[in-house]
Amino acid sequence: MSPRTTGRAVGALFLLAFFAYGGGTALVGAGSVPAGALLMLVNSAVVVGIGVLALPVLRPHDELTAHAYLTGRAVEAVLLAVGVVFLLGTSANEGDHYAYQLAMIFAGAVGVLFCRTLLRAGLVPRALAVWGAVGYAVFLLGAVLEVLGHRVGVALSVPGGLFEVALGVLLLVKGFPAVPVDDPVVRRTARA
Repeated sequence: MSPRTTGRAVGALFLLAFFAYGGGTALVGAGSVPAGALLMLVNSAVVVGIGVLALPVLRPHDELTAHAYLTGRAVEAVLLAVGVVFLLGTSANEGDHYAYQLAMIFAGAVGVLFCRTLLRAGLVPRALAVWGAVGYAVFLLGAVLEVLGHRVGVALSVPGGLFEVALGVLLLVKGFPAVPVDDPVVRRTARA
């Protein structure tokens, strides 16, 4: 699969994950727990898909980050699925809350690494990669504070959430470049 096609698939999955989990949460809140739980499980599969598709794109630029990102997204997916099990059981609120926050700690941590690689490799515009790194760091802080009992996670998730939507749209439209924008060989050739 070409980088452009892979990027478009990753972009579509970022958007699908955002709407699947958000829609699932809304359905659960409206009392439709089974339908909401199903959408939340779809999100878990999509999150793993993002990690799998990003692996070959990230690997040439930073192999350790590529594998850490895949692993982190897989752990996130499992923890979110555990949260769904709590939703369907008797200890719904507390168990789901902590499973979600732990999943977001993993998502925030590997998200920072992901954006660092996007920035260094020139796979997306510099400003977007910086926004993502800062957004994920704030998101990570919010999840840690939530686990510690401070109810600030939703507010601190906004920059990272908006980044994921913006990245999803950009990748859906453009995909990843065949040759990274910041590739030194491309810069030398352009100057010549």
